[in-house]
Amino acid sequence: MGNPKVPLFPDEVILQILARLPVKSLFKFKSVCKSWCLLPSDSYFIILFNQLSVKDQTLVAEVSDTSSLICVDNVKGVSEFSLEFLRDRVRIRASCNGLLCCASVPEKGVYYVCNPSTREVRILPRSRERPVTRFYPDGEATLVGLACDASKKGFYVVMAGYHRSFGHRPDGSFICLVFDSESNKWRKFVSALEDCFSFSHMSKNQVVFVERKLHWLMSGLCYVLALDVEHDVWSKVSLPDEIRCGGGGGNRVYLLELDGFLSVIQLSDVWMKIWKMRDYESESWCVVDSISLRCIKGLVPGIFPICQSGEYVFLATHKQVLVYQRRSKLWKEMFSVKGSYSLPLWFSAHAFRSTIVPCN
Repeated sequence: MGNPKVPLFPDEVILQILARLPVKSLFKFKSVCKSWCLLPSDSYFIILFNQLSVKDQTLVAEVSDTSSLICVDNVKGVSEFSLEFLRDRVRIRASCNGLLCCASVPEKGVYYVCNPSTREVRILPRSRERPVTRFYPDGEATLVGLACDASKKGFYVVMAGYHRSFGHRPDGSFICLVFDSESNKWRKFVSALEDCFSFSHMSKNQVVFVERKLHWLMSGLCYVLALDVEHDVWSKVSLPDEIRCGGGGGNRVYLLELDGFLSVIQLSDVWMKIWKMRDYESESWCVVDSISLRCIKGLVPGIFPICQSGEYVFLATHKQVLVYQRRSKLWKEMFSVKGSYSLPLWFSAHAFRSTIVPCN
């Protein structure tokens, strides 16, 4: 009698190999066999795939003269990034672990949460708040955040800002709308916050989700504003003493994530210093890298860090995307806009990871 066929590799080894494929390749191989076809919907495999893929940071930005999107990968270089499956003209408002929160440009108040890698999309129900009375100063939320844990189901969308009744000045109350994907409902809470919050364009774009909280860097560099999305509680997180309350000596500071930790990047004329919060409970920070900017000195005034990993940092200027390789200490231009260009690349740049996190 012939021996029964013995698998060439154990199932767990095959899963580990498949979990390291790009999402497009993974979906192409669904036709190989029934078990592979079911993998993108298998809870164990989703967690395994996402745990590996969240380590790879990419940069997504809009090239405004063509209204197209690009994705810049440290290894693969530049590729087109399409949101055409939304069938709407949209603006990316937030990014978290493979999901994007996008706002419709022609239809105010319409928001989508989508996974561009799987082309899955969810249209958020409209909140009951009237747009003209919702937020000050322009009717749009000052802060938009997306909270998604790649190892769990569900996500939260947060919109927050100062309240203004129709025909009246803002009354000082800071309102927050939270969408819970599990209940498919918005909830609202109002806070009478002591300080008058203000945020730069970059600090509004660079919202960081760690420790089950969303984080925004305050203008003035006094602290980081944090929101516990599960319990609707605002809190303050201290910055490093060297930076806090003007201690940065006029340097520019940006809030990013670093391999699951809260991080700030401090830019001077000649140095880029990377801080990491090593312990969230005690709010203790440490410097993990100091990088010389002398070889890109002419670009420093208009350069902005967008995302990072333990191996590299992506930065954007008006027309360029650069990457700094932390191990080799080398700079490389990854993308450059040719000809005239209206909006700078950093204005629309977001961190992005390719995952199979579901949004439905």
